[in-house]
Amino acid sequence: MMQAAFINETGPPSAIQYGELPRPQPGPGQVLVKVAAVAVNPIDTYIRGGLVAMQLPRPFVIGCDLAGVVESCGEGATRYAPGTRVWGSNQGLLGRQGTFAEYAAVDEDLVYPTPNGVNDVDAAATALVGITAWLGLFPRAKLSAGETLFVNGGSGGVGSTVVQMAKAVGARVITTAGNREKLDICKQLGADVAVNYKTDDVDAAIRQAAPQGVDVWWETLREPNFDRSVSLLAPGGRMIVMAGRDARPEFPVGPFYVKGCSLFGFAMFNAPREEQARAADDVNRWLVEGKLRPRIDRVLPLAEAAAAHQLQEDNTLGLAGTLSGKIVLTV
Repeated sequence: MMQAAFINETGPPSAIQYGELPRPQPGPGQVLVKVAAVAVNPIDTYIRGGLVAMQLPRPFVIGCDLAGVVESCGEGATRYAPGTRVWGSNQGLLGRQGTFAEYAAVDEDLVYPTPNGVNDVDAAATALVGITAWLGLFPRAKLSAGETLFVNGGSGGVGSTVVQMAKAVGARVITTAGNREKLDICKQLGADVAVNYKTDDVDAAIRQAAPQGVDVWWETLREPNFDRSVSLLAPGGRMIVMAGRDARPEFPVGPFYVKGCSLFGFAMFNAPREEQARAADDVNRWLVEGKLRPRIDRVLPLAEAAAAHQLQEDNTLGLAGTLSGKIVLTV
């Protein structure tokens, strides 16, 4: 048996139970990971709440991300020997059990070696946001050195990762935050321009910093204003959307195509596994080089999974502004 955070039916954070479940066994091509740390993501709360319809086993262990140690290997699983430290994401999705437990059986091609010198809390915090940021910035938007990128919310989980990855390849970064402390965090992460969206004219600041327009616009808002963002894009600019499942905003088709712009939408869990593995290689390299540092708001014990989900939901849906970075739970 093992301790786990799980649900029997979708519902509010209070639907999460913490108790004993049978320890899983690794199937063919899988490894059994003894979990040390997990992280909370907005998608976790949508699945738990039933906002994203997915096939869920019952009971369903919540969570996408994990970091830990390979305990044992299933038939045909040869990539990792027992005792190897690994991290990964893409669990708790598409019928797979999640990670908020003492043990998780995971396909061996969905975990990656944890580099020496990187702790499990940092590895778990980087997992989903690291792969997501890489997928959007490089194979899709093809961000390159010398270009200018804008991202809303540069101190948050995804935003802080986008800032750091853009700087790692030599791009200029403009971002926003809601108070002085978060603006300072953005600057510490490498942002060239950080604007207070509550007190300053963000559009004027973008135009001053990028008079020719923004080359890559990473949209984190759930209700994007495309008229505004397209007007601030450079000719040939690229825009990435990865939030706002129910959003149906107006779109300025004419200005968009006349500028020769491109729009990319994606969900991390739909990306090919080979592509996610390439993302993990760069994530590991930048973690070791110190070019990527996860932005962690707080670390809680796994038994507080329901409180962690409530906090994440209050900020993602309720816009409470009480969270700056990731929530990590230790097992």
